Formats: sequence, C-alpha cells, structure tokens
Amino acid sequence: MSPRFEKLAILGFGLLGGSVALAARERGIAGQIAGASRSREPLEAALASGKLDQIGSIGEAVTGADLVVLAAPVSAMPAILGEAAPRLAAGVLVTDLGSVKSEPCRTLPGLLPEAAAFVGAHPMAGGHELGARHARADLFEGRCCVVTPLPETAGEAVAAVSAFWASLGCRVVQRSPEQHDVEVAWISHLPHVLAFAYSHALAEAPPGARELVGSGFQDFTRIARSDAELWAGILEANQASLAVPIERFSEALGELAKAISNSERGHQERFLARARAIIDGTEPRGSGENAGA
Repeated sequence: MSPRFEKLAILGFGLLGGSVALAARERGIAGQIAGASRSREPLEAALASGKLDQIGSIGEAVTGADLVVLAAPVSAMPAILGEAAPRLAAGVLVTDLGSVKSEPCRTLPGLLPEAAAFVGAHPMAGGHELGARHARADLFEGRCCVVTPLPETAGEAVAAVSAFWASLGCRVVQRSPEQHDVEVAWISHLPHVLAFAYSHALAEAPPGARELVGSGFQDFTRIARSDAELWAGILEANQASLAVPIERFSEALGELAKAISNSERGHQERFLARARAIIDGTEPRGSGENAGA
C-alpha cells in the first residue's frame, strides 16, 4: 500500500517538482500538496488545474507538512531549507532530488530542527524540456532512484523516504553519498559532458551537414539541449568525481583516433567490439588492453 502523508510540500516547481506533484496526486500519496517556487506563474497554473492545493512562500508551503521535497538546484538548497527550517514541524521528513549528493548530505541535515530527518535521493529521471508545463505523472515510472542515507540516519526515516519514491514508480537502490557521486559521474554526468563538447565541435561542420541528420544524431545530441545553468552547477558540484571519467574517455578517444589515422583495421574492430561487449555487460571486469590503466 502506498504511503500517505497528510501534507507534501514541494519546494521548486520545474519539470521534476511538477512531476512529483502529478505523480503524488495520481497515486493518492498525500492528502494535501503545497508548492513554492521563485516563479509564481507555474504555481498559479498548477493550483488552477488542481495539481496543487496550496501555493505561497516557502514558510507557508512547509507549515504542517510531514514530507518536504527539495526540487531546486543543489546550489539553492541550503538557502531554501534555511528559510523553511523555522516553520518545519517536529518529525518532518525532508528529501531532495539533486544530481549530486556529497555536499547536500553534509550540509542540509545541520539546517534542520531537532527530530527532523533528511534523507537524500536522486531519481534518475528528467529531460531537456524545461518547466512544469512538461511535467508528467509517469516521469518516474520504472526509473532508478538512488537513496543516500547517512550512517546515523534513523532506519524509519530511510524506509519512509524509500517507500515514497517507490510509490511514485521508482526502483529504489541505496548508495553512500560519495559512492553515488562517483557512479553518477560515469553514468549521467560524463554523457552530458560529451554531448555538450560534441555540440561545440559541430560548429565546424559543413553548412549542409544538418540536412543529413538521422536518429543517431538526435539520440546523441538530445541531452545537449539541457538547461545550461542547471548543468553548469551539477558539473561544478561533482568536479572531483568527474576527473577520472573525463580522463579515461580522453584516453579511449585518443586510442581510437590513432587507430583510424594509422588505418589499423584490426585494432578498430577490436575496439568497437569491446565497446559493444562493455555496454552489453558481457566483458569481464578488468579485461581489455587498457585494463588497470
């Protein structure tokens, strides 16, 4: 049975915050859903359509809430939670959906009043289309959500937050905040870096090249349309964990470029075949020419 909260407060109302509201409404997870955001227009539209029951300031939104979701950029979370803290009820649960976890998990718990609990989370869902108008109730369906409790976090709080994200349709896994940041650097942040860099290089392509665009180009470049301010903040926040993935990619690209320029057909075939085996999960860990490099 889905957990039911008396009042859910969502602080930040873009694509993800709006989708949390829609999913929670559709699944009957909260008796009342309140929202606060720096932009008033999407809140008013959500209130008029019944997606939200209450809109207002951060303090007004969190008053009486037993679950608070921080749906703002990671860099904005301390200020938002600091403003909310004086109005938080005893025993309130606070979670988030930020793409980086080490820093929030270090700083946010200390901003909470006594008896409140913070349990970090990162639903691996989103899109390049911006704003609450693109929110979907099924955005989290079948997506992985990484819950990142601290060792001292009460088990009841972790279980409640995990059940909340599962009730939105997520497949919930647990990681430490540090492990999350390392793994997500490889799986999410590096692909965005590559798409952004390729799009820059594309400025040098012949003018007529865009007439030839197919599905491969569209699949690869879609994430390069992601919000620049948001992603600059993510990359800055996770720069330490991104260093190794970027270095390893540069080495692999250099190897392939050399094999192409030297017409080393056999090397190219082995490189491409190994790439497929890695993606398919059929290559044993630690194998390959550059293993351990």
